[in-house]
Amino acid sequence: MKVPFIDIARYETGFQQRWLDKVASMSAAAQFIGGSEVNTLEDRLKSALDVRHAVGCANGTDALQLGLRALGVGAGDVVLVPNATFWATFEAVVNVGGVPVTVDIDLMDGGIDHQAFEEAVKAERPKAAVVAHLYGWGTSHIRALRALCLQHDVQLLEDGAQCFGVTYQGESLFKGARIATTSFYPAKVLGAAGDAGAVFTDDAALAERARRLGNHGRTAHYGYGDVGWNSRLDALQAAFLNLSMNYIDARIQSRRRSAEEYRRRLPATGLTPMNPPAGYVENGYCNVCLVSDTSKKQRLEALLKARSIGFGNIYPGAMSVQEGAAKYLKKHYGGTNAERLSKTVLNLPLFAYMKPEELDYVITAVQDAVMNGAAE
Repeated sequence: MKVPFIDIARYETGFQQRWLDKVASMSAAAQFIGGSEVNTLEDRLKSALDVRHAVGCANGTDALQLGLRALGVGAGDVVLVPNATFWATFEAVVNVGGVPVTVDIDLMDGGIDHQAFEEAVKAERPKAAVVAHLYGWGTSHIRALRALCLQHDVQLLEDGAQCFGVTYQGESLFKGARIATTSFYPAKVLGAAGDAGAVFTDDAALAERARRLGNHGRTAHYGYGDVGWNSRLDALQAAFLNLSMNYIDARIQSRRRSAEEYRRRLPATGLTPMNPPAGYVENGYCNVCLVSDTSKKQRLEALLKARSIGFGNIYPGAMSVQEGAAKYLKKHYGGTNAERLSKTVLNLPLFAYMKPEELDYVITAVQDAVMNGAAE
């Protein structure tokens, strides 16, 4: 048996044919930029995530940059960034002219270290801060972080690239965010047929700025109120996402079942998955295990490879130690949890519609490697 780390082509029966039919009809009508598919998707996203405004764009990195610029972040502005996240979170700050300051994370949930964040807010007086909701849930301190930023006049952007469909205390995690973003990269819970992203906010002015900046700063077809860039969400990506939205609840439920199966069965093997914080219902984006014993981790990864089981390390390097960060990073607050995470994290396969026999195969391999020290 082979079990990939993620299988993004495990569609519902008839999905691919419906997609091919949609491409054919849209191509015949030359429906490529804007139009009803984009409008429909934005309306569906607003409803699903309980936000007032959704602005589609070309990709998740652009969504971050649009969000930061909409908040007024520009040259020389200090922006707090989590030290454990995807590189796009860090580079978006640099790309809009901001000065990144990294903040350590909490190993309990992968979210920002609240104490270090508060210290950085008071010491740096940043223009803005970015928090990343990793692993298919959010930080346990989200309400406190939002309140702290409001108290100190810090513009908070929430990077939600991994948390589509997540709820906190019975409500969408995106609800109540000053401004938030997501990525529709194909491997996400709601993935496109290529690159796509979106910005979410309840603030009409922020939404208008983000939309204008993503369309060359236009105020009219040949009128420009700002210097933006071309980050429009193309109609074909919107159409694919609309089709996927028809099945998103079933996909998330499937992911959650697999995540829970890992959580239920892995401790008996000696490997314990990370849990979502209290109050969260995850979306099953990925499995997260921390293996502090280096030799055990190497043995496990070797056995997974030998048995054709995919795995990941999300993420294998902290922002503050990346070669590309050195000339931009102003300072780091907190400890070295992000570095510890990068050295110990292991992600087992998890995707929509995993089969019971695939889960059994993966868990048996973990048991052989961790409990018995088997090698092949």
